[in-house]
Amino acid sequence: MDAFYDEGTLVAVLTTQPLDRLLDYRAPQGGCFQGAFVEVPLGPRKVLGVVWGPGKGDFDYAKVRSVIRVLDAVPMRDELRSFLERAGEYTLTPMSAMLRLATRAPGLGDAPSMRKIFRLGEAEPDRLTDARRRVLEVLRDMGGLALTQGELAETAGVTPSVIKGLVKLGAVREEEAPRDTAFPRLDPDYGGKDLAEDQAAAAEVLRAGVASGRYGTVLLKGVTGSGKTEVYLEAVAETLRKRRQALVLLPEIALTSEFLTRVEARFGAKPAEWHSGVTVTERRRVWKQVALGGAQLVVGARSALFLPFRDLGLIVVDEEHDTSYKQEEGVLYNARDMAVLRASVCSARVVLASATPSLESWANADAGKYTRLDLTSRFGAAVLPEMRSIDMRGEVLPSNRWVSPSLQAAVNARLARGEQAMLFLNRRGYAPVTICRACGHQIGCPHCDARMVEHRFLQRLVCHQCGETIPKPETCPSCGAEDKLAAVGPGVERLAEEAAALFPEARLAVLSSDLFGSARALKEEIEKIARGAADIVIGTQLVAKGHNFPLLTLVGVIDADLGLQGSDLRAAERTFQLMRQVAGRAGRAEKPGVALLQTYQPEHPVIRAILSGDEEGFWKAEAEERRAAGMPPYGRLAGVILSSTEVQEVFDLGNAMARQDAPLRRVGAQVYGPAPAPIARVRGRHRVRLLVKAPKGVALQPALAEWAAQFRLKGELRMAIDIDPQSFF
Repeated sequence: MDAFYDEGTLVAVLTTQPLDRLLDYRAPQGGCFQGAFVEVPLGPRKVLGVVWGPGKGDFDYAKVRSVIRVLDAVPMRDELRSFLERAGEYTLTPMSAMLRLATRAPGLGDAPSMRKIFRLGEAEPDRLTDARRRVLEVLRDMGGLALTQGELAETAGVTPSVIKGLVKLGAVREEEAPRDTAFPRLDPDYGGKDLAEDQAAAAEVLRAGVASGRYGTVLLKGVTGSGKTEVYLEAVAETLRKRRQALVLLPEIALTSEFLTRVEARFGAKPAEWHSGVTVTERRRVWKQVALGGAQLVVGARSALFLPFRDLGLIVVDEEHDTSYKQEEGVLYNARDMAVLRASVCSARVVLASATPSLESWANADAGKYTRLDLTSRFGAAVLPEMRSIDMRGEVLPSNRWVSPSLQAAVNARLARGEQAMLFLNRRGYAPVTICRACGHQIGCPHCDARMVEHRFLQRLVCHQCGETIPKPETCPSCGAEDKLAAVGPGVERLAEEAAALFPEARLAVLSSDLFGSARALKEEIEKIARGAADIVIGTQLVAKGHNFPLLTLVGVIDADLGLQGSDLRAAERTFQLMRQVAGRAGRAEKPGVALLQTYQPEHPVIRAILSGDEEGFWKAEAEERRAAGMPPYGRLAGVILSSTEVQEVFDLGNAMARQDAPLRRVGAQVYGPAPAPIARVRGRHRVRLLVKAPKGVALQPALAEWAAQFRLKGELRMAIDIDPQSFF
């Protein structure tokens, strides 16, 4: 039972404000429990906080202010407080920032109340305007769920008067409903499928782990289409039988639609959702019902890890290798690693699922820290695609073309048979560089050291670092020459233009995250493609993530060498993962699939490993290289990013930090740098990086904290420390 503090007792409160300490307050009238969510005065403001424990009492009691009120929310459990503290210690993040991650829902202190909600009615309006049609389409897409008037108006892009008019006609129903109701109960025995032998064996191991009630991590490695989802849903079912809660993390919002359908088919109802595409009202409902136990299963993005679960028994990290699990701004954390940490705190099981696991997870399984389960064959009639390379050195094609004659012929063969083909290029926009053929000037972002990418669909140039957009100029900004600006290199939009010329009769669909205004629009497009609404799908890495296109039998990778360029530590690993993942989109139904990789380096070890299918050989070779170099996962890295509007300031600080590195040398760590970041200016701020390398097993975080504490940041200077960096931009 959490400690209780009587009225007037000193309590220590952690607030969401950027302070580096707990603050003492007097417990309010009626007292409060440890973990209570409270509103407290801070200067002239009222701020959100959590009672973290007894107060220190090192302040004049007469001047200590009282907690204003205790919010109507379930107190934060010891387990979540411990997780936040340990995650903060690991990532070197202030506790106020960790608390903000755990309170990302509006209206937490609002009293229970009723609200007006709107559902699809039974009548058809006599006159169907565009605005009315949009309202009705939104409600149909919600699958019976209700929306508030504000949410419905915003989603449909209409005024409230349109909704009121539809209510009068009976086409929309207006109801009174309590806020924040519990989610429908899921039935673990509702719709289980017959599993193949290796699936059934893996599911039994997962069920036994959940039933044990003890912490443990399993790496579920299965080839694309092998039924990993059906296997780990059996672990979810066992968690529900034990009356505990489950969390499934997905790397992309676009994946949730198909996944929710599968969950509903398996358990008879849809789970709670938590991601940026969920309405504000629904976020508060999920947050509160998770704490009360009214949400048995949450499907969400990485931030769902910080929800206040009442009794979390299982965390699944699907596509665990995906780079989107690493948060690169604000609190820098890897959701895969934090999932393992949270599970260890609350005695839950973790399932890390992937066809191409991260080297970190592979190494942990190899060392015996994780249990490894392998699914080696595709589910049902589907078979793995054949993998072949197209040696571009032997292909004859013009300089402004990227689809080789060999790939063109393969696509035509698929179209003749009524099958789908996919052309994959991991580069958004129309062209990565716009250059003046008169003076050689490349158009760059005014705020960043990055070239602006032409997006022809938008008729604008876009910076992929800060989001700045400008109309494509008519004349060169440097020399003023007219009609001399040329697009250099391909992006998916340019590839779509080429495909339209090569395959004039084919229906094209372009899948790229920046071409869709909302997650809902992207989901709709993916569902249409799966039903056969396109003959050729052209996409970026978005298409590599878990989508199932039954008619797709050919995947053509335009530039398989693209990810092998540069000095990124994980370049080989990520290229291997991406190529295997995108190839896995082919042949997921009865018809066999083929994946063709266009490459200028068919003899490259990574390309050879992809084509041969010798995944274990690739991981072992990659592991040996990392081990020999003392690099993760066989050594430790931390990145330090310094930034300022003044370039000299960041270099002065970086040089001082490199010289005063005694705390790091004491634990055997080395400092490299300072050096300009690969993109040295972002949003007008100059960026300098230092890299800290240390042996595996050393207490790196305390040494980093002691090292950083030597330096006071003045003015515009900012410092961010990234433990286990995944990218080096």
